[in-house]
Formats: sequence, structure tokens, C-alpha cells
Amino acid sequence: MRYDYLIFIGRFQPFHLGHESVVRQALSLCDKIIILVGSPYQPRTVRNPWDFNERERFVRSVFSDEENRHILVLPIMDNIYNEAVWIKSVQQIVSGVIHSKIASNPTIGLIGHQKDESSYYLSQFPQWERVEITNHEDISSTDIRELYFEDGKIADTLSKPVSKALEKFKLTDSYTQVAHEFKFVRDYKKGWEAAPYAPTFVTVDAIVVQSGHILLVERKAQPGKGRIALPGGFVNPKEKLKDAVIRELREETRIKVPAPVLAGSITKTEVFDDPYRSARGRTITHAYLIELNGTQLPKVKGGDDANHAFWIPFCEVKPEMMFEDHFHIIQAMLG
Repeated sequence: MRYDYLIFIGRFQPFHLGHESVVRQALSLCDKIIILVGSPYQPRTVRNPWDFNERERFVRSVFSDEENRHILVLPIMDNIYNEAVWIKSVQQIVSGVIHSKIASNPTIGLIGHQKDESSYYLSQFPQWERVEITNHEDISSTDIRELYFEDGKIADTLSKPVSKALEKFKLTDSYTQVAHEFKFVRDYKKGWEAAPYAPTFVTVDAIVVQSGHILLVERKAQPGKGRIALPGGFVNPKEKLKDAVIRELREETRIKVPAPVLAGSITKTEVFDDPYRSARGRTITHAYLIELNGTQLPKVKGGDDANHAFWIPFCEVKPEMMFEDHFHIIQAMLG
């Protein structure tokens, strides 16, 4: 069957020969392929080391000028705690692309490989025909990244243009930062490698808001050193969750509000448990929304695990500045 459009969704961290194989199959079946790149505006981490622009260059470097005329590469924002919003975003992007072209009743397909539970999205668009393809040589992006950031080696499952780009990337401060974090996480996990089962960690995070501002901190240590985060941390063995979030909030921000007032200002709590939310291992966090009243923002000062604590207007919170999934937690808690 011939399609007007085929849609290919992925993170492409990095764009490897398996991805290239899918795109080439798509080009043989359609007039245009729409490549939607996930996690486009994230801070650099071992799981997401390259930004959207870098990944678009990876894609385009592999194909000829003529092939690139049939390829559209667009970002798709993550919304890991609201699947309906993410699905709507995909639909809107595709609709916007198609309506900007001359096409009546276009034939649309969704191309991809049902790899594991992370490929569930392929079943979320019944209006588009599924084009199932095989996994080319069973290539794993995770293996490619681990080889690259642990040993500095370029996998042979990458095209020459992408390999050259990664050789250049090794000379940047960004590579050094991600490689350092990779080694930290690897050593961190060694602490429980002899355990019969991988542990599940429990943490708490505070979303403190007042007068259109939210209270954030700058992390002092790895992982995520220097990134912006919600005040929070691990729950002590003999501590209740609510007590833990108030303790962590006061330790990291020195907020000039009495503990009973903070506890009494809690208006909402939710659990966030995305399996990939933390590089340190399976970490489930309990988030508490604390809504304060007053005409002046309480004084704060960084302490404990935080270099700085500060208030910031809602509109200035950006995904690329935030640690782990904290941007998405804020989205979910504040709407």
C-alpha cells in the first residue's frame, strides 16, 4: 500500500542503523515521513544526552538532499503523567502538517516496531493504519550510549555521518558532563548489586507556590549537579511521608514559614512513578502541593543538598532547566 504520510515516533538517542532502516522503508512506502522526536527539551542526561537540534542533524546527515525533501523532523513534548495530552499533541502536530499541504483525504500510517512496553504508543492511534516493521539487527540505543559514555567508543551500529558527529561531541564540555554523571550512576548502583532484588526507593518532593511563583532549588551534588529541582529527598526509615516532605523542604530552602503552617497549607498530594524517572534506579516519589498565602514571598536560602533556593514565576519554568521529571510533576500538580 502507498501512503501520503507515515509517522515515526521515537527519542533517537542517538539515530542508529535501526532507525535509518525504518526511515528508508517508510520512504519506499510514502510521499512524506513525519519523524516526531520525543524528549526534545530535556537537560542532558545519560538517557537523553542530545538535544532536538542535534538529533535532527543526525537524521538529516544520513540521507540525501532528495530524500530529505520527503522527511519532516518535528519535536513532540513529553507529557509522561498525562497520556491524553500527549496523544492530543501528536494528533495536532500531524493535523497541522497535513492541513498545510494540498491533500484531500490523505492516507496516513504509523510505522514502528513493537519492542517492549515502551512502544505501547503504537496502539494509541487507531485512526492511522499500523505499519509494523522488524527490529533491524536488534539494536539497542541504551547499549550504544553506555559504550559511548563509559568507554568513549563509537558503536558500529551507527552510520558514518552520525559516528563523525559523535566523535566531535566527545570534545565538548557536554560530553564530559554526561560521562561524569554516567560514572556516578554506575558507581551508585554498585552499592546494591549484591542484593537479591533491585531496590525501590521512596522520595518526597514539595511544590510550594505563592502569588504565581514556585519555590525551586539548585542541586549541589550528582546526579543533576547544578540543575534546578523541587525541594525534596529520600524518606528516612522511621519517618512518615508528610513529615519527610516538610523536613526536606525546610532543610533545603530554610524557608521562613513555621512547619505547622507548611503542613496545614498542603492542598494536594500525588504519586509519580514513571519507571524511567530516575537514573539512580526505581524511584517512586510522593509530591505535595503547598499553597501559601501572603503579599510577600517568604525568605529562602539554600541549605543541605541545595546550592541555592529561590522563587521563580510560573512562566519561567522550562523543561530544559529541570532535574529528572520535575517539570512534568509541576505540570501535573499545577495544571
